[in-house]
Amino acid sequence: MSQSLTQIAQSLKDSPKKVQLIYAFNGIGKTRLSRVFRLLVDPKDTDEATEEQDGSGIKVMYYNAFTEDLFYWDNDLDADTNRKLIIRPNNFTNLALGFLKDQGLDNNIVTNFQHFTTDSITPLFNEEYTTQDKNGNDILIKAYSEVTFSVASGDDQSESNIKISKGEESNFIWCVYYSLIEQVVELLNTPDLEDRATNKFNDLKYVFIDDPISSLDENHLIELAVNLAELIKKSNGLKFIISTHNPLFYNVLYNELNLKSKKDSCFMLSKKEDGTYDFENKYGDSNKSFSYHLYLKETIVMAIKSNTIQKYHFMLLRNLYEKTANFLGYHEWKQLLPEDRQLYYNRIIQFTSHSTLSNEVVAEPTNPEKQTVKLLLDHLINSKYWKEEIAVEPVATEEASI
Repeated sequence: MSQSLTQIAQSLKDSPKKVQLIYAFNGIGKTRLSRVFRLLVDPKDTDEATEEQDGSGIKVMYYNAFTEDLFYWDNDLDADTNRKLIIRPNNFTNLALGFLKDQGLDNNIVTNFQHFTTDSITPLFNEEYTTQDKNGNDILIKAYSEVTFSVASGDDQSESNIKISKGEESNFIWCVYYSLIEQVVELLNTPDLEDRATNKFNDLKYVFIDDPISSLDENHLIELAVNLAELIKKSNGLKFIISTHNPLFYNVLYNELNLKSKKDSCFMLSKKEDGTYDFENKYGDSNKSFSYHLYLKETIVMAIKSNTIQKYHFMLLRNLYEKTANFLGYHEWKQLLPEDRQLYYNRIIQFTSHSTLSNEVVAEPTNPEKQTVKLLLDHLINSKYWKEEIAVEPVATEEASI
């Protein structure tokens, strides 16, 4: 049955489950769902720019594109020497960085960041800054307002104030969030309220995480998912909602959290033409439950039939080729392309699927590009490579809720 994002958020809020895992393609509405969920759980202030600065009574913490927008670059365009990542002061950044600083745990951010990127890059936080309250009065915030990065260049030398890549930046922001959640879980696992280092997280009930996997290779992606699953299992009292577009990340969490035996814990979010959403219960991982390869195929087929092909369908097509190649043991997915023009089609898919990552690219493809999608889909599903059947795991009986 079709639902609005508000209805879906309400069902997530009302669920007794400790973990709810959501799969959806990019562009469907995962980030919007996390925002709607946040406002549903804690509607006291709907304006991100005027959130309370005291950080008390927080009920939900989310990680999504809004979180990343709290960090932005000052590139020092005049001198081009003092480049720094600015941290916008708001409820989350004041609370997160202030708490980590007070507990002397800011090094956890650095350690996590270097683990998932490189230990040659070192983040350095400034100490404190002055901001204003709603009445225009100056207040001193004992947290961090900016970060600079240095890189080791050999011979015990380093280059300061470098600008890191977008992928490294996303990983850094995730490490800020994850380092906070690590400490909050430990804090809330302390049963005696008087023994807790702060009371600012006593009302926290929900953690909503949307796709914390930017620019990670498969090994680090798996490790991140395993670490997150361990943290979730260790937590007492918190409920976690995790959404992702990545099948591997979904599968690792599914298995590490033993969701095979848990009903009403895994879902697929999809958007209908009228703007409403389907939110279906799913059982099994992305391969064995909702036949991810068949879902990809049907999504592309529907776009072809309705002449609504967008640039992101090239990414779905590539994903479909990759899954088929992996299943059959081919080293490269391009080996499944038409042999007479393999190099040409490989370039087309590579360029078009990667270009969807840029916000400067027009989503509407040309008619020849649309025909290429149809041609390559027909080639794959009509060839010797295509496998229609994937065994579906039987639904296990439900054990203790997680």
